[in-house]
Amino acid sequence: MPKLIGILGGTFDPIHYGHLKPAEDVLQNVVLHQIRFLPNKTPPHRDPPWLSSDVRRRLVAMAIADIPQFVLDDRELNREGPSYMVDTLTELKAEFADDTLCLIMGMDAFAGFTQWHQWQSIPGLCHLIITTRPGFTMLDSDFGEHHTMLQDRITSDVNALQQRQHGQILLQSTTLLDISASQIRASLNSGKSIQNLLPENVREYLEQHYANQ
Repeated sequence: MPKLIGILGGTFDPIHYGHLKPAEDVLQNVVLHQIRFLPNKTPPHRDPPWLSSDVRRRLVAMAIADIPQFVLDDRELNREGPSYMVDTLTELKAEFADDTLCLIMGMDAFAGFTQWHQWQSIPGLCHLIITTRPGFTMLDSDFGEHHTMLQDRITSDVNALQQRQHGQILLQSTTLLDISASQIRASLNSGKSIQNLLPENVREYLEQHYANQ
């Protein structure tokens, strides 16, 4: 049976429990073989990251070190130009040809999915796993002209990911924490505590790094 490989991309600027806790829920509830954390170098539709690529790479590695199924994948940090997920998935599909890729994203990211570079190609490369709050449904969601195409792919059955190699959109209830990277950056700038927002080793490194700027 093909293994399910989770893909979680983002700036991780910095990584925090708002990234980690939903990922742990997906790992356990969907029974993924691994989740690959992919910090991006140059996000196409937002400001450049606050932290350098090297610092973000180090913080992700520190944050996921205690969970063997979490893997740092720094290919986007090593690639020149904008970080387009379709390019990354194409590479990963070639590397994991016998397995099934599952791109993990939150509802905010999924709401803008049809604005992504070559987004129509992505369902042909992987499944999508959308992390949602408990009890959420997408019956009233509006994807504009793409409504039918996306709506017809939606499922709440984790077994559907094993039945096909790509193209399903799984709604997965997870622990959603009200934490953001911008909140952490603002707290550092104002001298407020960031304890309990991210792993202790990450917090200590980040505070020391900020103090040395």
